[in-house]
Amino acid sequence: MSQQQAHDLPTPECLAPAAIEAKAEAAAVTKAQLPFGKAFVLAMFAGAFIAFGGLFFTVFLADTDLTWGLQRVIGGLCFCLGLVLVLLCGAELFTGNSLMVCALKSGKISAGDLVRNWMTVWLGNFAGALVVVALVFFAGIYKLNGETVAASMVSVAAGKVTPDWVTLFFRGILCNIFVCLAVWIGFAGKTVVDKVVGILLPISAFVACGFEHCVANMYFLPMGAMMVANGYGSEIAGAASLNIGGILFNLSAATLGNIVGGALIVALGYWFVYHKQE
Repeated sequence: MSQQQAHDLPTPECLAPAAIEAKAEAAAVTKAQLPFGKAFVLAMFAGAFIAFGGLFFTVFLADTDLTWGLQRVIGGLCFCLGLVLVLLCGAELFTGNSLMVCALKSGKISAGDLVRNWMTVWLGNFAGALVVVALVFFAGIYKLNGETVAASMVSVAAGKVTPDWVTLFFRGILCNIFVCLAVWIGFAGKTVVDKVVGILLPISAFVACGFEHCVANMYFLPMGAMMVANGYGSEIAGAASLNIGGILFNLSAATLGNIVGGALIVALGYWFVYHKQE
């Protein structure tokens, strides 16, 4: 085959699964080598980006005229803003970094590298989400639509502290299966359109189903607690549990569930099937 003939052949529209797995390993090595300061700032950006998606979601839910199903589906699409920003603008997201386990299994990073990255990114995500909570509060976004946005913020947050811990844990597992599959699709795509369209269904699905994403909850829960502390939504069931204890209760279950769903199910599963020995 001549060079011209080879050049004229159509290129694959996306990476094959084995190539995606190799790309995930290479990305993990880069993440593990990031200096603490850069990793933390990139994690703050990711926490802020996911919070922006959460803000979009709760503003949309303030339209109480929509049916429950439409609210969940369209609200889920609104939330996709967060992961679109993370994947395209470059940021460090704790849940997506579960895929770093592929590189751990291949011996390209150490367990210490993995734990250090996860701890740095988790804390950075939380810091970024809290910055957005402050910005949203002082911008008075909760006053929109006759302050029904404040009620939607409390309602969403309260729904995350009322289930028992085990339920939250399993919702966390399901959540990060969807999120890591969305990130996997993002690795596969070669254009902006590929990446954006590819992540819409997995992310909107996990939101519509009410799964638990620890980074999103770093925004939802403090925002809801802020609203209750300022006199909004106290009549909503579960609002009284929106405090430090309630926030830690949810985040402990969601974080561990996210690790199991992303690292132990998606990452290890795809590594087992698609990793190529060098």
